[in-house]
Amino acid sequence: MLDFIQSIFGLKKKKETRPSGQGVETAPLSDEQLQLVSSARIRLQPPQLSVGVAQSVGRQRDHNEDTIFTFTALLADGVRDIPVGIYIVADGMGGHQNGEIASSVAARSMADYVLNKLYGPLLGVREEGMSDSIQEVMEGGVREAHRLVQRNAPGGGTTLTAALVIGEQVTTAHVGDSRAYFIFPDGRMKVVTQDHSYVQRLLELGQITEKEAMNHPQRNVLYRALGQAEPFRADVNTFDLPHPGYLMICSDGLWGVVPEIEIFRIINSSKNLPHACHQLVEAANAAGGPDNISVVLVEYLS
Repeated sequence: MLDFIQSIFGLKKKKETRPSGQGVETAPLSDEQLQLVSSARIRLQPPQLSVGVAQSVGRQRDHNEDTIFTFTALLADGVRDIPVGIYIVADGMGGHQNGEIASSVAARSMADYVLNKLYGPLLGVREEGMSDSIQEVMEGGVREAHRLVQRNAPGGGTTLTAALVIGEQVTTAHVGDSRAYFIFPDGRMKVVTQDHSYVQRLLELGQITEKEAMNHPQRNVLYRALGQAEPFRADVNTFDLPHPGYLMICSDGLWGVVPEIEIFRIINSSKNLPHACHQLVEAANAAGGPDNISVVLVEYLS
């Protein structure tokens, strides 16, 4: 299957890459906490992706500026088994109308670009193969989203965190301060995106502490976002998908409000991924719900 994926998508197997400056990783759970993790694993054939989604306007906002997009597909024909998924969270800014428009345009245009590039090669309905690599496709999608946000939401902007899953590999494209996490059965949560925020830059320079960053008055100020006039490149990286484990993409209405240990507890104790996402949103609202909340959870099952 891997040879097939490589041949049609130009996807090369490589070691996991990490964006510089983030590398956030929580400590493993205690022995007592690990006992909660052990459970019988379901074996599925063909391999497939399980997905959960939830969203809320929050407790302190009167409108929603977040956009979520998910698309999950499977090709299994007795020769190759290829689960494919595109998962996107965009968090708009710039006022009631422009923020909503910016996030919606960004998510829809990113999804449209990637799907159009992948549809033919995936299904084999076109004679020509795909000329661009997966990472080039994701970079191109962000550029197109940026162009359309500038055209359709002048003065507005948005974050964009997108993940393209093909088999057991995931390629992320990221701008802003929404996040993608890998969540492991032992309780570790690893951020695989880098916040493009003023406060994160201060942290990297050692000018403030993690505690100071949590309540910094400029914690929501971004130096990189779609729709801004300044030129930029998206952070694009390819990883091995946690297996077992989860991919989580969320806006700062979740990760900036609910502690990571509580996020893991909720996911681990939930009966399924949609229920877990609902409980995560409820936890963020119970903690005050200061912002819109969006979350996507993905699990690779085989």
